[in-house]
Amino acid sequence: MAGRFAPRTARASLPQQAAAPQAAAGPVRPVRPSSSSSSSAPDGPPLTREWTPPGPLDLRLVLGPLRRGPADPTFRMVADGTFWRATRTPEGPGTLRVAARGDRIAATAWGPGANWLLDGLPALLGAEDDPEAFVPRHRLLALTRHRRPGLRLLRTGLVMESLIPSILEQKVTTDEAYRAWRHLVRRHGTPAPGPTAELGLHVMPDPRGWAMIPSWEWHKANVDAKRSSTIMRAVRVARRLEEAATMNLPEAQARLQLIPGIGPWTSAETLQRSNGAADAVTVGDLHLPGIVGHALADNRDADDEEMLTLLTPYQGQRHRATRLILLSGHTPKRRAPRMTPGNIVNL
Repeated sequence: MAGRFAPRTARASLPQQAAAPQAAAGPVRPVRPSSSSSSSAPDGPPLTREWTPPGPLDLRLVLGPLRRGPADPTFRMVADGTFWRATRTPEGPGTLRVAARGDRIAATAWGPGANWLLDGLPALLGAEDDPEAFVPRHRLLALTRHRRPGLRLLRTGLVMESLIPSILEQKVTTDEAYRAWRHLVRRHGTPAPGPTAELGLHVMPDPRGWAMIPSWEWHKANVDAKRSSTIMRAVRVARRLEEAATMNLPEAQARLQLIPGIGPWTSAETLQRSNGAADAVTVGDLHLPGIVGHALADNRDADDEEMLTLLTPYQGQRHRATRLILLSGHTPKRRAPRMTPGNIVNL
């Protein structure tokens, strides 16, 4: 996840405040559809919920890891500070709109998965995360945490929605992976429930939908046979993989890595999002060891072994430590031009 989540514009954040009991969130309640939400009529009226976070919350930092590129068809960050997310829940497709309203979070959801999304809103926004468990041992991390008090680790509770794009990101540039994800979801997914036509939001295919994608469509998306075959193996046992969302980190990693083609890098990238795993450090990344080595030991040539050694003081919180390093902006200067993306379409 190296370098992907540093904010580029003003953040939608909430001020520091005392913890509020969960009951203050209020019940999920239906609202009368307005003219702008007429497209959600087949899925019933939208549902709303308000929730008061237990401390400062920066929506951009928390939800940013769900965004797979600036044109992700499943995620939008709007200039007014509103965030839109389209996903496939255990109850069906759903669209979630989230925005900060003073010291509270206001959420609206559409589609068969609306109730599931609103029930999971606190976990999605880091309610189950414990930032106080992180004890900085380096001045850089202490300063970054002080400057980014709204950072919390999200938990979606959904494995496949993070696993498939993580597989697409194996051994290619992020731009290539983002284009593949965009092409496949737009072409083989379904329009998101609710007033999403102008945003162009889509819900990714269900496991059967992924399995039905023909070989030439993977080719058009510039996805090689190794990655597409890994996705095919994963969707065949999607239900069993989704169970990893309720497991502890070692068991969840072991469950995902039973699938040939899914290794430590892919499982960590997935569980950071699905499980809110604070210790799921990304091993095997092309850039992350050098970034961590440069930040903590002034060694931009660090490998995975040295990175793990440097992160030893943060055992249990190593993913949070790497997030803070990336947010610090203290990264080594580029020494070579960006890698030119390949293209299998012309083969």
